[in-house]
Amino acid sequence: MANSLQDQLLKAGLVDDKKVKSANKAKKKQSKMDRRARVETIDENKVAAQQALAEKADKARQLNKNLNEKALKKAINAQIKQLIERSSIAKNKGDVAFNFTDGSKIKKLYVDNKIQQQLVRGLLAIVKQGDQYEIIPSPVASKIAERDSNRIVLLNELSDADDSEAAEGEDDWYGDYEIPDDLMW
Repeated sequence: MANSLQDQLLKAGLVDDKKVKSANKAKKKQSKMDRRARVETIDENKVAAQQALAEKADKARQLNKNLNEKALKKAINAQIKQLIERSSIAKNKGDVAFNFTDGSKIKKLYVDNKIQQQLVRGLLAIVKQGDQYEIIPSPVASKIAERDSNRIVLLNELSDADDSEAAEGEDDWYGDYEIPDDLMW
């Protein structure tokens, strides 16, 4: 049978009966006073354990939030990649150099005249896929811009108004002058 600490100390001769009785008496007196005063004794270990659990839960929530954000970014990148792959138009098969800017750098793609005109009018757009540049239709580019606008390198606004004015011949100030073929930037 397991003996209490008091019994063990008595047998070892480290304390006597008077000290044990006075300790028990003081303990009972203190608990009686606490009950009367209705004072709650604060267990510091319990409070520290609760704080540790709360911190651990906050840390777990933050970790889950970061994981969810990474998963969302990965899903968005997969959607963008799929949109680009499905709607990409063949490039580098033309003889016209089309220059555009990516940030502060000037880049060049070789396209044919039809694609160049569509890029200028805003019917086509240039997007960045990794280190490559792809040409896609502008409606697809607007869908990509909703997901990640940083991937759009060139997307001119549709210029239907300019086409209609040229077709009508209104105020064609330079209509008498021929535009040179080598005028490209």
